[in-house]
Amino acid sequence: MPAAIEFYCWVAVAARDDRKLGIYSEEFSASAEADLSSTALQPSKTWSDYPVGVALQLEQAGFRLLGANLLIESEVPMGAGLSSSAAIEVATALALSGQSGWSPDRVQLALLCQRAENEFVGARVGIMDQFVSLHGQENHTLMLDCRALSFESLLIPDSIRLVISNTMVKHELASSEYNRRRADCEEAVRRLSTVLPGIRALRDVSLEQLEEHRKVLSEITYKRALHIVSENTRVLDSAVALRSGDIVRFGMRMAESHRSLRDLYEVSCRELDLMVDLAHQQKGVYGARMTGGGFGGATINLVDARYAGEFKEKMAKSYQKETGLVPQIYICKPAEGAGPFPSSDL
Repeated sequence: MPAAIEFYCWVAVAARDDRKLGIYSEEFSASAEADLSSTALQPSKTWSDYPVGVALQLEQAGFRLLGANLLIESEVPMGAGLSSSAAIEVATALALSGQSGWSPDRVQLALLCQRAENEFVGARVGIMDQFVSLHGQENHTLMLDCRALSFESLLIPDSIRLVISNTMVKHELASSEYNRRRADCEEAVRRLSTVLPGIRALRDVSLEQLEEHRKVLSEITYKRALHIVSENTRVLDSAVALRSGDIVRFGMRMAESHRSLRDLYEVSCRELDLMVDLAHQQKGVYGARMTGGGFGGATINLVDARYAGEFKEKMAKSYQKETGLVPQIYICKPAEGAGPFPSSDL
């Protein structure tokens, strides 16, 4: 259940006479070049793999691209679990396809951006970040079915703010542990399929079935599976809550989700847990949980708009007192997904 937020990545594009990409990143003050005619492009293990990987996926999908110079500027905090990589991928995909005269379907674009990160960057991410970057709607969250790639827009009341609290830590094991969690879940599916023929993913397993066949799983794979199965249930119930405007119920599901991420999926850390604990001590808070891949990054907090400013001030002071770190805290609302920069703002 993602939402687009009011952070942006801009990609300016200009045509070239050759088939090369010249890419400059304002954030890194660095440039890179890639020849689209080459069949030997390899990942550089740097920031440029994201736009280059997207270009290669567009080409492989049959969208022949023109050479281009790209200027990338992003205000999405890196390492905070706020989908900075998806923002770059989606902005690059829209810029390159538009400049080359193509208008791919947005679902297809999301899949191509995901594949770029999976196959060229090497991160086994799902489709959610890229999808919501392309399909986000102002004042709404999306209940996304990642298999059918269908979604329902659910209203977030104007009386609510999404407050993002960046812990300012990112532990080095985050990327490798994320891939390991994916492998744990896939192993759970393999083992459960011996007693539940026909299942393709943990979404096909009910809580009752998981408990009944727990013996075929190791303790670790059981914990990972229990998190996924229960999290899917929480998402469905959260949608019911939003449809009826029950923000208290929605906030309770957020709290349960964080506990599950902490205890069963084991992707939280001391700083994230502290942020969540401090949030629940503040006035006007409905729910709080970590966001992103974990092991640092940010929390997302559902806060009554009347208390958002006070929440920001008190959270910053309390967190700094406990850790010595100065957090970045942003008060946001759900925003529109990616699109052309309005000409009136140029």
